[in-house]
Amino acid sequence: MSQLKIRLYGDPCLRQKCDTVTDVGSAERMLIQSMIQTMHAHKGIGLAAPQVGINRRILVIDINDGQGPLAMINPTIVKTNRYADMEEGCLSIPNVHIVVERPYEIIVRYTNADNKEEEKRFTELMARAVQHEMDHLDGKLIVDYASDEELDKYRDKLEEIKKQAKNN
Repeated sequence: MSQLKIRLYGDPCLRQKCDTVTDVGSAERMLIQSMIQTMHAHKGIGLAAPQVGINRRILVIDINDGQGPLAMINPTIVKTNRYADMEEGCLSIPNVHIVVERPYEIIVRYTNADNKEEEKRFTELMARAVQHEMDHLDGKLIVDYASDEELDKYRDKLEEIKKQAKNN
């Protein structure tokens, strides 16, 4: 497996709604392994396919809770409960942290890497990471949640990241 290039804020692929995966085969499993390797190399806890330039509804998560990495294909949230605010960062928007309100508890239905349907309940950091990565699948970024004050605070940094994205 090889490490993939992380796309940065300003790259148009981060704003596209991703295509549904119709079948999980060897190509998807290889992509998942490369995404996990890339996520770990960049010390992230989640990575969505559009962040590596792939327009598919695939994400990986590893919050270092001892349960290992989890891959989700075509995830959908079927239930939410309670909300909480927490600061979030993103591998595609380095050194920017935005406070985001999200459900604290979710139930997600998805296809796993073995092409089997699953439905699981997640709470706390895992629920937040899943929702953050699912946003990527719909072209949504943490800056979309930012207050005017946060946008002002990071304006120069965001412009710098956009320039970097153009040069890559």
